[in-house]
Amino acid sequence: MLRLNTIKAHPGATKKKKRLGRGSGSGHGPTAGKGDKGQLQRSGGHVRPGFEGGQMPLYRRIPKKGFTNPMEREWAEVNLSDLEKFASNGGSEVTLATLVDCGIVKGRYDRLVVLGNGKLTKKLSLTAHKVTKAAEAQILSAGGTINKLSLPKFTGKKKKRVA
Repeated sequence: MLRLNTIKAHPGATKKKKRLGRGSGSGHGPTAGKGDKGQLQRSGGHVRPGFEGGQMPLYRRIPKKGFTNPMEREWAEVNLSDLEKFASNGGSEVTLATLVDCGIVKGRYDRLVVLGNGKLTKKLSLTAHKVTKAAEAQILSAGGTINKLSLPKFTGKKKKRVA
């Protein structure tokens, strides 16, 4: 019968604490498992991650390639089949914000491009940055309108031409 005074841990569930520097019979005697001499044996004697004792570390030996473009913009790609689902749910004004609200576009995007995959039968008013020719033809044939948003021009430094 299980009683409070008979409860104990399963065999192997608990371990004894490692007692460092408590005599040679303990297995962790005079040097406390740190070995003899050297930086790692001293108190506070550790080095930062990646340090290789003065040798050029691996993270500096390997060449660095590429870069992350801070001006890169993310494009949300939407097919006509997605717009058909949007229209069947009662939507008629298609913008990036309305597509995010209804859950067709998930994530953070800066620009919207409409691709011509699928069929569109309902009339929509579309506002996007880019529309493929096939998608544009189907939207207009269904009686919809397209408002293309202009992309901002690059305003970086121009190279001066030397004559």
